[in-house]
Amino acid sequence: MKFRYVVLAVFVPGAALLAQPAYAHGFGERTELPVPLGFFLIGAGVTVGLSFAIIGLFAGGSPEHNSYWRHNLYQTRWLRSVLTSRFLMLPVELLVVFLFGLVIATGLFGDQIPSSNFAPTFVWIVWWVGMGFVVALLGNIWTFINPWKILFEWAEGLSRLLRPGSHLSMMRPYPWNWGMWPAILLFLSFTWIQDAFVQSPLPNRVAVLTIIYSVITLGGMAIFGKHQWLRHGEAFSVVFSFLGKFAPTEVRVRDTGLCSTCGGDCLSSNGDCVNCYECFSRSEKKELNIRPFAIGLADNESKTNDVLAMVVLLLATVTFDGFSATQIWVDIQTVAVDIFIGVANGATFNGRTIADSLGVLLFPGMFLVIYLAFSRFISGSAGSELPAMAVARKFSYSLIPIALAYNIAHFITLLLIQGQ
Repeated sequence: MKFRYVVLAVFVPGAALLAQPAYAHGFGERTELPVPLGFFLIGAGVTVGLSFAIIGLFAGGSPEHNSYWRHNLYQTRWLRSVLTSRFLMLPVELLVVFLFGLVIATGLFGDQIPSSNFAPTFVWIVWWVGMGFVVALLGNIWTFINPWKILFEWAEGLSRLLRPGSHLSMMRPYPWNWGMWPAILLFLSFTWIQDAFVQSPLPNRVAVLTIIYSVITLGGMAIFGKHQWLRHGEAFSVVFSFLGKFAPTEVRVRDTGLCSTCGGDCLSSNGDCVNCYECFSRSEKKELNIRPFAIGLADNESKTNDVLAMVVLLLATVTFDGFSATQIWVDIQTVAVDIFIGVANGATFNGRTIADSLGVLLFPGMFLVIYLAFSRFISGSAGSELPAMAVARKFSYSLIPIALAYNIAHFITLLLIQGQ
């Protein structure tokens, strides 16, 4: 029966991709690919098929079936010493905090022409676009260079130094029914700022928004604890954790007894603790592994509705960003300006802002409806062994390579040219 799931999972999205028209930067006529469009469509179809097939083969299998090749870099003593050295990480952390402060300082006090200021280029191109590529193609380094995490840990260290035995965080119980919804709401807000807020390139707006997000993030860690908020509430930690499932590296803990005291449900159904950075930070028996690309998509872990929502939002975000650059969307914006000219004709809030805001909100809903429709078809074709929502959750990680492929196609030119 598992074979039937795999065949259907490959056939349905593959057939959808073969439908015309299909375009790299959304669904319009504008393409800026470094390869012919036909090659991209073939590659996209293969990506979709392979991602569904990998998950179809591994999901729900036995522990032996879910094993895969990996090489522990910590087995080499000198390499372990280098990678775990505090003397190596301290300069990196200092550089990260310096760049973080530079974004705020240049945004507030520097030249307010976006192209002449460090903050907009660094935040919107170098960091947001570049970090996504690095995390997916190398590994989730964000967990080690997250400036809010670094600042909070420094504050924790200072607090313990001044008041031994004290804790900076109040460690309030995180509401279990919140799940990842705080991160989803924050990422949706980030998406709106990126795609609909006309002042998003302005340096002072970048700095102010960075400060606001810093207050939210540091406040969340202070209330619920560092690891809990990073796991559930810090939008970029959540997003990069999903992209990191495609990466060829992982962290793994062998003394899984720590997982009973971990703030998250980090043990998979086959007893592995993979990419739980709370356990990794406390364990003496840990691994930094090289593994095959995309094997993390087959994580045999329970997937909830908030996980599905975040993955769909991630795919819809990059797709809308590409679609918003097409002539079709320009025409929609023009119509919206004409409709709302009497009530919204300011420089900041106008018909274009309304159209873009609706796009940011409606695209994820549209993607979710389409995805659930395919999931319902798969469920019915497989004899209804699983409800449609269960199928949707099971195959949700298969959307991650699609989002990554769209992201590379849409942003690679921006990163290589404007990011310099």
